[in-house]
Formats: sequence, structure tokens, C-alpha cells
Amino acid sequence: MHALQSYIRTTAAKFRETERIGPFLATYTTGNDHLFLNYAIPDNARVPTSGDVAKLTEAFRARGLTPRLEFLTEAAPGAEAVLVEGGYTLERRIPLMVCPPGQVVEQPVPAGIVLKTPVTPAELRSMIRAQNIAFGEPDPGEHVEPSPAQLSGETISVMALTETGECVGGGVATAILDGASEIAGIGLIEEYRRRGIAAALTEHLTREAHARGGDSVFLTPGAGQAERVYGRVGFKTVAECVHLSLV
Repeated sequence: MHALQSYIRTTAAKFRETERIGPFLATYTTGNDHLFLNYAIPDNARVPTSGDVAKLTEAFRARGLTPRLEFLTEAAPGAEAVLVEGGYTLERRIPLMVCPPGQVVEQPVPAGIVLKTPVTPAELRSMIRAQNIAFGEPDPGEHVEPSPAQLSGETISVMALTETGECVGGGVATAILDGASEIAGIGLIEEYRRRGIAAALTEHLTREAHARGGDSVFLTPGAGQAERVYGRVGFKTVAECVHLSLV
């Protein structure tokens, strides 16, 4: 778990501003105050003090951000209790699921759907727009830019297209780092859900990540039936991730 937590810490900081605050690494997304894009991660196996927590809170407040953390409980087992004592509340506990090479289960691509790797900026924008809509974000129209890692292909991307070429969803696998890669952003426009498309997207990304050397391909499922869907693909729960915030 320490290796996966280190991976999460490294990738979270890759395209964000970072600040070291005691045993925490705070990550900030410039120009975007979304909760999921601004959070801190505790160091492995270190227990923060109440003073550390107060300084972390102050740093986020000074930027007009909600103080927030995401981390694996097994990697920092003493952190949650100290944070709760400091006023932080639990947003959610979610399982961390892993699929090693050789455990992927084939998933059929539903009739009328084609999976495609987006290559051009226009294709990537189309995929990101569908993902935003799927997750209840405002429709950005054409005013969205893929990340440098998506444009270079370092981040693995796949989108689901209808027979008419409409993009109805997609997902990504982060760049391989020390044998690890995270499957993320699996999202489908509402009318295309519960058809097996999410499972097919996940299988595609997982196989590609394995092919690029990803020995530890992992994900954290969202609410609802997501854990069951990913279980069909071959993912198994191995740990727990917590999200804490101070409103």
C-alpha cells in the first residue's frame, strides 16, 4: 500500500502546484477550485500533530479552498483520527481495487458502440466533454483543453462512440510510474449507462496499461454499482481510501 500511496502522491502533484506542510503534501490546481482537484496527501506511516493539521487548514483557507485530503488508510493509519479531532469530517470511504496482469476478464463491446483511442485535440475534447456531462459538471462546449499527457499519449485514453460518431463517454489510465497506473474518469452520458459500456472501457484501458508495463493497475470506484462492474472485469478490493474535508 505504501507504494500505491507514493504513486498517488507523485501523480497528483504532476500538473499541480504543490506545498509541503509538515507531513502533508498539499496539491493545488491553478484557476480551478474544484474539490477533487485540490487536496492534500499525508506521508506514508507518519502521524500528524494537531499543529500540522492547523497549518494545513490555514494553507487551504488562505487560497480560498476547502481544506481536503485523500489517502489510503493503511499507508497512513494514524492520520485520520488526528484530522477528525481537528474538525475534519468523512466525505466517504471507498475501496481501492487492483487488477494484476493475467486477471482481466474479457467484456463484450455492446452492439452499436465502438471504442476508439482519441488522438487529435478535437477527439480528446469530445471525450472530455462527454465525461464532464456524465459526472454532472457544466457542459464546457469546445472550451476545454486536454492535458499535455493526454495529447502526447502518455495518459492512455479511450472513448465510446455511437455508429454515427457521437462520443457518449470515455476514460483514462494514468501514465505508468514504477509499475503502477490508475484507471480513472470512466463516465457515460446517462442514456448509455447500464449497457456494459463502462466494463468494456475498463477492460480496454486495463489491458493497455498492462501492455505498457503496469503491474499494479488500480482504481477507486464511485457510488452505486461501480464496484460490481469493475469486479466483473477482474478487479479485487485490497485496501480502503478515505476522503476528509473541513467545511
